[in-house]
Amino acid sequence: MATEDNMNEVEAVRSLKANVDAMKKEIGKVIVGQEEIVDHLLICLLARGHCLLVGVPGLAKTLLIKTLAEVLDLQFSRIQFTPDLMPSDITGTEIIEDDRATGSKTFKFIKGPVFANILLADEINRTPPKTQAALLEAMQEHRVTAAGRTYVLEAPFFTLATQNPIEQEGTYPLPEAQLDRFMFNLWLEYPSEKEEIEIVKSTTSMYSPKPSHVLGKKEILLYQDLVRKVPVADNVIAYAVNLVTRTRPKSPAAPQFIRDWLSWGAGPRASQYLILGAKTRAILDGRFSPDIEDVRKVVGPVLRHRIVPNFNAEADGVTTMQIVEKLLTAN
Repeated sequence: MATEDNMNEVEAVRSLKANVDAMKKEIGKVIVGQEEIVDHLLICLLARGHCLLVGVPGLAKTLLIKTLAEVLDLQFSRIQFTPDLMPSDITGTEIIEDDRATGSKTFKFIKGPVFANILLADEINRTPPKTQAALLEAMQEHRVTAAGRTYVLEAPFFTLATQNPIEQEGTYPLPEAQLDRFMFNLWLEYPSEKEEIEIVKSTTSMYSPKPSHVLGKKEILLYQDLVRKVPVADNVIAYAVNLVTRTRPKSPAAPQFIRDWLSWGAGPRASQYLILGAKTRAILDGRFSPDIEDVRKVVGPVLRHRIVPNFNAEADGVTTMQIVEKLLTAN
C-alpha cells in the first residue's frame, strides 16, 4: 500500500484515508473494541505527538501498542519501567572495547532501546524522576546526549507510555511539566459485556491472528508532512486559543468554576496540539481543512492532563474531565 512521492495532496489525503481504514481493519483482528482509542493513537502518530495511556490492568494497553507497531513496518522497542531502572538503560551506555590491531582501548557507545521508531514505555510512573527525565528529554529533543556526543533519533519517533491508575504504592507520578510533553492522555475504559465475551472467545482458542503491515517509514513521514500543510481558518485557531485561555484561573476570560476548581490551566502547547489534532482528524475524515467541531473532539485528550484541580475540586468530587466537559458546554 505504498504511496508515490509525486502524488498531489488531494490524492495523498485520499490514500491516507484508505490506508488508515486498512490499519484499523488489521488492528481489529487482534483488538476488540477501543475504536476511539485507536483513532486517537493514529491522530497522535500522524501529528508527530506522543501519547500517555492510562488504564487498569488487563485492558490490553501493551497489546494494543504492539499491534499498532506490527501494522506499521517500523522498529519497535519496549522498556519495562522499574524502580531500579537507570537513565543509561534507556538511552544507552559506553563500553570499553579492545582494538586488536593497535592493542589500545577505545570507548564504544551501545545504543539503548530509545533508538526505535515506536517506543513503548510500560508503567512509566514506576521509575524515579531522573530516569523519567532521560526519556522525556529524548521525546522533546528527538536526540540523546552521551559522553559529550549527540545522537539523533531517527524519524518517525513515537513514544507511547502506559500508567496504572489504581496501584499507586511505589510509584513516581509524572510532574505536570513532563506530562505536558504528551500530546494526548487517553483513558481506557472497561469493555462492554458483548466486547468482553468476544475477547474471551478470541483469547482462549488456538487461533492467534497476525496483523499485516500496512504502512512503512516513508509513507508515515509523507503523511506527517501532509498534516502540517493542512490549512486552518483563523476562527478555528481563535476558538482553540480562547478555549485554552479560559482554563487559566487568573485569566479575565476564565469562568467562575475555573477560578473555583483549578490551580493552574493549560499552556500554549495545548493550543498547538488542539490544532494539530483537529488538522489530523479532518484529513483522516477525507476533508481538507478542520472546523471547530474537530477541535472540540480532541479537547478531552489534550486538556485532561494539563489542568491542575485544587482542593475545592477534590472536596466537591469534581474530576478533570468533568471540568473539561463543563468548559465545552460553557464555550
